[in-house]
Amino acid sequence: MSERESMPYDLVIVGGGPAGLSAAIRAKQEANRLGVELSVCILEKGSEIGAHILSGAVVDPRALDELLPDWRNDSSCPMTVPVTENHHWILTETAKREFPHALLPPFMQNKGCYTVSLGNLTRWLAGQAEALGVEIFPGFAAAEVLFNEDGSVKGVATGDMGIAKDGSKKDSWTPGLEIHAKYTFFAEGARGHLSKQIINRFDLRKNSQPQIYGIGLKELWDIPAEKHVPGRVIHSQGWPLSDANGGGFLYHQANGQVALGFSVWLNYDNPHLSPFEEFQRWKTHPAIREILEGGRRVSYGARAINDGGWQAVPKLSFPGGALIGCSAGFLNVPRIKGSHTAMKTGMMAAECAVAAIAAQRGGDELAEYDAAYKKSWVYEELKIVRNVLPAVEKFGNTIGTLMGGVMMWMEYLGYELPFTFKLSPDNTHMRKKDEAPKISYPKPDGVISFDRLSSVFLSNTNHEEDQPCHLTLKDPSVPVEVNYALYDEPAQRYCPAGVYEIVGVEENAPRLQINAQNCVHCKTCDIKDMTQNINWVVPEGGGGPNYPNM
Repeated sequence: MSERESMPYDLVIVGGGPAGLSAAIRAKQEANRLGVELSVCILEKGSEIGAHILSGAVVDPRALDELLPDWRNDSSCPMTVPVTENHHWILTETAKREFPHALLPPFMQNKGCYTVSLGNLTRWLAGQAEALGVEIFPGFAAAEVLFNEDGSVKGVATGDMGIAKDGSKKDSWTPGLEIHAKYTFFAEGARGHLSKQIINRFDLRKNSQPQIYGIGLKELWDIPAEKHVPGRVIHSQGWPLSDANGGGFLYHQANGQVALGFSVWLNYDNPHLSPFEEFQRWKTHPAIREILEGGRRVSYGARAINDGGWQAVPKLSFPGGALIGCSAGFLNVPRIKGSHTAMKTGMMAAECAVAAIAAQRGGDELAEYDAAYKKSWVYEELKIVRNVLPAVEKFGNTIGTLMGGVMMWMEYLGYELPFTFKLSPDNTHMRKKDEAPKISYPKPDGVISFDRLSSVFLSNTNHEEDQPCHLTLKDPSVPVEVNYALYDEPAQRYCPAGVYEIVGVEENAPRLQINAQNCVHCKTCDIKDMTQNINWVVPEGGGGPNYPNM
């Protein structure tokens, strides 16, 4: 007999990000339209809605216009800074060149978009959802998928609270809660722990390419008023990357702040490369430094980004539920936007689920959702740009960018290309340590560039120390005997929070030390580990970063 209590709902949503909240709002709207009772709850592992949300972000309001058409008349909505300038810089070590925007299709020019804290936008959306009767439970991490006897998804269970490192129950132990539902939506974001299980169990990637990822690192700065231009949007490519693809961004947002960050595609093959150090080095470019000088860094964070696009979207429905948002991967990489597509997929799934529930269905497959996606503007938007990222991967920054641009224009103008480039998993790309050049990174100056530990401090990351490590190893010998011996253990460098360290080298007894307390839940280790030996699982609810205004 289970010690866990259970609660029934019509719809349970795992994750309180843009997709999950949009799904909840649309579900309630549809239920009200149809005159049916509908119970909806959202489980969010962060301590509050928005705590784990990190994005640039320049938001295309297309989905929000469909979801809440009157948002512009709501003074509490944080979407207040429209994009006024759009720049794309090609960087060398000491200079920049402006890429002419006339060469870009109209959808790449950010007209009508807004720069905003996505965390604050989700907090506002949560208020809209609660006003409609949605129940939101922050600090509750969905840790287990529950199944009916017929194999369909029954719901989820939250993790037990008060489990010690050794697996014993502490005095504070509280059993998890089972949430049962007619349909369960997984909106966990990129590389979701439960979403990964669902994709494997139902073989949802049978007819799609493997998902590929980037790591995005971000800082928030207060800058001098004379340097601040609300609505100015800057993207960059080129320096400092030479052994990898990616680029930087710098957005002038509200309240004298700039959001800036750097992404590195995780298909890089130099084990000595550190995405965090590349980000810090990027900030020292004269054009970026000039903006930041005299300012103050106030926050830091990192997260994985779905980069696979159209060809990497899996089957979206399965018996008893659906994948929405970044759990499936709808980022438009050339546009560097995925919030609007995530929101729209949540809305489409909700519409299909409510119609099914109104028809006395439950626990079956929402095939209508897959069909709706293939008829939607999300599908068309991603299809147009499907070959851009793979072209850069295959042919390099210069030739690949030109080829990708030509193909994007052709697709936009209606000339559908008869081919789609294939993708390969990021963990398959890595040279041995002796086959790749070492990279010498400059020491941080503490003014423009910083070290990882002081950065993690600004993410407000915290975990209950006496709990099982949520960074699990399938084979504890692999980090030293394989990853360290052959690759100098790249986890020491690709982790943006200093979680993984090889210690004991001087004593000739190297071992992997996992500083799980530092983890910012980016999932990069789960993605990039060459042997797929690291499995990221959810810690106690409420742990992890607490991002303000990110």
